Amino acid sequence: MPKLSVFKSLTFSLCLLPLGYAIYQVYQLQTGGTHVLGADPAKALVLFQGEWTIRFLLLSLLVTPIRRLTGWNQLQKVRRMLGLFTFAYASTHLLAYLFLLLELDFGNLGADILKRPYITVGFVAYLLMVPLALTSNSFAIRRLKSRWALLHRLVYGVAVLGVVHVTWLARSSYSEAIAYGVIVAILLLSRVFKDQLVLFRQALKRPV
Repeated sequence: MPKLSVFKSLTFSLCLLPLGYAIYQVYQLQTGGTHVLGADPAKALVLFQGEWTIRFLLLSLLVTPIRRLTGWNQLQKVRRMLGLFTFAYASTHLLAYLFLLLELDFGNLGADILKRPYITVGFVAYLLMVPLALTSNSFAIRRLKSRWALLHRLVYGVAVLGVVHVTWLARSSYSEAIAYGVIVAILLLSRVFKDQLVLFRQALKRPV
């Protein structure tokens, strides 16, 4: 149990690093220090939070197939944490967009959602994440029972929409979007062939 607590504490601390880095860059910008936010700091901050949103989403989805493949069951204990950090970074991404780019002009928000497909897709993905975040607790699992697992399959739809969102945002290089797309495709396949993953892990453990 103590080892698990250390593992969860370390995971929590690591998950805070991107946010801490962003805060540090803002501090450097405000104090005239060296920063990496470029000529358009507001846009850079919005994109930074968005990038870490999809990274945490993919990390949370990778937990189960890696656990099945390796037998490292402790990973499952941090899956909920990674999912909640995904929602937290998605929320900071949305808030940064509202405050820094739109300056809380909600009229422009409606126009952006209707006219810019990548914002439409991103907004839909965020809305789908809300019920997932609200039900990421033991109480919801007990109350929803089998419906909980069905509801949380929406996360795969969120992942697909996230990749589409990143792809539409790409301008010169699509390498990052392609990498995310490949990971999501592998995750979807691992979901389909989850039983085969278990058999493969068992085969690895058999003596030659």
